[in-house]
Amino acid sequence: MRIEIDDIDFMGHVNNSIYLKWLQAAVIQHWQRVASPRAITEYLWIALKHEITYRRPAFLRDQLTANVLLEQVRRKSAFYETTIRRGSEVIAEVKSRWCCVDAVTQRPVRVSASVMACFFREAADEQTAPALQ
Repeated sequence: MRIEIDDIDFMGHVNNSIYLKWLQAAVIQHWQRVASPRAITEYLWIALKHEITYRRPAFLRDQLTANVLLEQVRRKSAFYETTIRRGSEVIAEVKSRWCCVDAVTQRPVRVSASVMACFFREAADEQTAPALQ
């Protein structure tokens, strides 16, 4: 994730809407990292809900990271908690719900055992996205 000049608002810091772009990139990157190539082609994830708590402003030259934690998977949904940080300082915290959809029909589908296994095959669920530049 990179902070661009167009991400900066009239107050001189990153516009709140940019956090949604970062969140989507981080969650999709998490899915692509843990899922098999077959699962990636068969299933897509769409956002259903985001709850963002902004803690501190971010600025053009900041180096940020997004830590993605999968809290649970239930029926057709995955629930994530994402924390955006500048070093050890928390910039924003996001709780989000994502729906699993069939890539062909684009209709919601129940998370299968094989998809569930993609999420939970590693001992640690937390994934860190690359530093923002």
